Amino acid sequence: MTEENEMFLKAYLSRWLDGFEKTFDYDASYMRHVLRVNPASLMKFAFGTRAMDVKAAPPEALVAAGLVGTMSEDCGPCVQVGVDIATAQGVDPSILRAIIAGDQEAMGETAALAYRFARASLARDMETCDPLRDEIVRRWGDKALVAISLSIVASRMYPTLKYALGYGKACSKVTVAGETVAPLKLAA
Repeated sequence: MTEENEMFLKAYLSRWLDGFEKTFDYDASYMRHVLRVNPASLMKFAFGTRAMDVKAAPPEALVAAGLVGTMSEDCGPCVQVGVDIATAQGVDPSILRAIIAGDQEAMGETAALAYRFARASLARDMETCDPLRDEIVRRWGDKALVAISLSIVASRMYPTLKYALGYGKACSKVTVAGETVAPLKLAA
């Protein structure tokens, strides 16, 4: 990459981070660290986390799977930004509160299926995971399974990077539509 291209990429990604931090009131210092060191890596990383087809599965299923993944890696700030993004995309706050609290009954059947699948997948509990996977494919198709699986993976990338770089130190409660919820701590 030429020096001119790298300067352009740094400026572009810096503006993107400025907007993201402002929109979601989120501290992206760890992403700025990557930007300073290797802007091309930050761009590739960001593209990689957007691999899922958001139209392939119900939004509440994608959000539930993603929040399970995030909660397995983080104790607050990344969960909060996940909730804020889901809220901006129109996901019902009562479903989000239920997902964060681990209340499967209150989150509804669609979110609960993806929630249980994500937990079983992360726990490597194939006895539980296999029938849930089959149910996802039966209800929504193989594209939905791929999207939900990618949601789990992508949701873990940012908090994992944050902690690996030494920026993951703050735990906090999560606010959903003005109501504070204590995230259910999930083991990675």
